[in-house]
Amino acid sequence: MSSFAVIRPARHLAGSLRLPGDKSISHRYAMLAGLADGSSRLENFATGADCASTLGCMEALGCTISREGEGAGGPMAVAVQGQGMRLRMPETALDCGNSGSTMRMLSGILVGQQFRAELRGDASLSRRPMARILQPLRAMGAEISAAAHDRPPLCIRGEPLRAIDYTLPVASAQVKSCLMFAGLFAAGESCIAEPVRTRDHGELALRAFGAEIEAAGPNRWRVRGGQRLRPIHAQIPGDLSTAAFFLAAAALIPDSNLVFDNLLLNPTRAALLDVLRGLGLQITVLHLEERHGELVGAIQARYGELRGATIAGALSAALIDELPVLAAIAPYSQEGIQIRDARELRVKESDRIASVAANLRAMGAEVEEFEDGLRVPGRQSLHGAELRAFDDHRIAMAFAIASLRAQGESRIAGAETARISFPDFFSTLEGIVQR
Repeated sequence: MSSFAVIRPARHLAGSLRLPGDKSISHRYAMLAGLADGSSRLENFATGADCASTLGCMEALGCTISREGEGAGGPMAVAVQGQGMRLRMPETALDCGNSGSTMRMLSGILVGQQFRAELRGDASLSRRPMARILQPLRAMGAEISAAAHDRPPLCIRGEPLRAIDYTLPVASAQVKSCLMFAGLFAAGESCIAEPVRTRDHGELALRAFGAEIEAAGPNRWRVRGGQRLRPIHAQIPGDLSTAAFFLAAAALIPDSNLVFDNLLLNPTRAALLDVLRGLGLQITVLHLEERHGELVGAIQARYGELRGATIAGALSAALIDELPVLAAIAPYSQEGIQIRDARELRVKESDRIASVAANLRAMGAEVEEFEDGLRVPGRQSLHGAELRAFDDHRIAMAFAIASLRAQGESRIAGAETARISFPDFFSTLEGIVQR
């Protein structure tokens, strides 16, 4: 049954936050740990349902996984006993839940195995197209089929793979990682390129586990087949995409002052901080270090009056997960925010362009909707409203933030979807809100 979250206006925000591990890194580390020769320990592993789906799939593929602190409201540590490059045939279909990350990236591993496997998801994931991985994987020799319109479930039979030279037609870090993983099982050397730079967690994770990934030009990488992976002991940095909601709240509510510890500051993700600085948020880096190739640090975020921004081109690709919350706070800015070149938002857990527009209009905002984005004028006054999560965790969290500055109380139906990425989102938000 759907649950409601009630959000009331905030006076300001204050406190320190140490967030669960980054989802993008947690997914990749769990998969590669399963392929490693030995036991890996992954501390501060992401607590959301999506990464739990990845762990469940790896267990079904023969990996022994133990969890410490699961469901306790604090950091979770995961130990993964790797099976080497040959996993075990699952007894039933692999359940990816709501996680497109799990389905897309794990497909790159399964095509290199010596058995049949089926990947399934929930109703939302079953509507999401998988053509972007199907075409290149088939070009590598994979036998992989999908339901109508290239949607899940996916049926995979492991076959000998050949190397590929492939340029992604649309930038996607998940598709890039999928093909790099498949390249580990291919005969020869694969070259993977992307039209614009995306998150590099796949490349960094592979190197952390001992694989050789070579740069072959701008946004182009070589992956040699036949490599083996070694286990690691890692502390995963806090999720920057989750921090985005709290950072946006600090930018939105006057007199706010938040400190984030152990936060991912990867340059391919730091575009968010640049955009928020440009909007007026005051950000100070308090500490910076490198772990397994990833930059990690502590930052302080203080309120500064929101100005405005245009987000387009490569910047839209870099901020694809953060765009909903930026659009949600746009009415409160001075100059408004325009987002273009973000058609990818149409095929996420919901049609995020339509979902954002619908909720903003419910709050009384003026919104212009494009096929590839939105224009939200600034200097608007919003009122509390009955809002919908649209079965999408990022929409639920984005409008919890937008509601903090609305006039009156808002109710978000389907708020339980936040558990997909951050089960403790609403309690964490309430812990820093001052009224």
